[in-house]
Amino acid sequence: MAKYSKESQEEVKEALHEMKEGKLTIGKSKEKVTNPKQAIAIGLSEARAKGEKVPKVKKAAR
Repeated sequence: MAKYSKESQEEVKEALHEMKEGKLTIGKSKEKVTNPKQAIAIGLSEARAKGEKVPKVKKAAR
């Protein structure tokens, strides 16, 4: 199983919390996030941008 740093787990937790409050938005479009999976993806993306230990994104098989 992939290992995530504590800091990256905190980013995901914050993203989920913002989604529940209705404050989390999607990129430039500013649409509100309603799907928890999308909130997790945003949290992991923010953690990667900060340089936290997060596994690489898996590419879909074709």
